[in-house]
Amino acid sequence: MSTMLGKLKDFAREQDGPTATEYAFMLAVIIVACLGAITTLSDKVQDTFTLVTSSMPDGTAPG
Repeated sequence: MSTMLGKLKDFAREQDGPTATEYAFMLAVIIVACLGAITTLSDKVQDTFTLVTSSMPDGTAPG
């Protein structure tokens, strides 16, 4: 049991924890920014495809 407590104390003293937390926070910010950009762009992409589709003639190809 004492080795488990010792490992826990060593883990608490390590300086790698805050760095991992900072990277996790930065990753979360990047993900939120990407989701916002995708949401914003999706409407414009849908409008572009609708415009292109509506400007194409109906019917089948000759053959």
